[in-house]
Amino acid sequence: MLKKCIVLFSGGQDSTTCLYWAKKHFDEVFALNIYYKQRHWNEIKSAGDIAKLANVKLLTHNTDLFEQIDNSNLLSINKSNSINNKHYNNNSLPSSFVPGRNIIFMTICAMYAYKLEIKDIVIGVNVVDFSGYPDCRPDTIKTMQQTIENGISKINIHTPLIDLNKIQIVKLAQKLNGCMKALSYSHTCYNNKIPPCGICPACVIRAKGFKEANIEDPLLKRLNTIVR
Repeated sequence: MLKKCIVLFSGGQDSTTCLYWAKKHFDEVFALNIYYKQRHWNEIKSAGDIAKLANVKLLTHNTDLFEQIDNSNLLSINKSNSINNKHYNNNSLPSSFVPGRNIIFMTICAMYAYKLEIKDIVIGVNVVDFSGYPDCRPDTIKTMQQTIENGISKINIHTPLIDLNKIQIVKLAQKLNGCMKALSYSHTCYNNKIPPCGICPACVIRAKGFKEANIEDPLLKRLNTIVR
């Protein structure tokens, strides 16, 4: 029997690395992209381009739940607000925090997994070079897995990047066949800029990882080639 999985796939650096990690460890891979009215909507196109490049089936899901609640500067409704501020409900978190996002995303992913008779979900959460999001922590993942098993069906939630820093994530991507090329089409910038803005938290963390790994970011390399 083929071993199948679904990757929660945004089209960003971490989820692209997870997609190629999944291709190495599973026989059949599905990618689930969720549009939630995020301000960095260019990642939707990146997800499509990378899924095609990786030759995996892309599932798409749209939700306006987060826009209705309107409690994060990462949402398009708040696109004029600075993404570099602190969250207005919690000064210990950045304004990009979308409360409940990963919890809802894992639930949606589990619903698709149930339909497709898949027992494995892959998500690119990380607790090292992350922004303090509570839904990226191992306890959240462990609890969500138990909740899904109790409420839907048995599931394994894989988090291949959870203990890696950005340097290690870059080096992992370098070892995964085809991943670096795919990363040249990825989109991380919270300000939705192409080329990336270089100043939002996502851009800063990404740039730091490639610089300290002494590897040129394939996205910037591709964009520079186009400009020339």
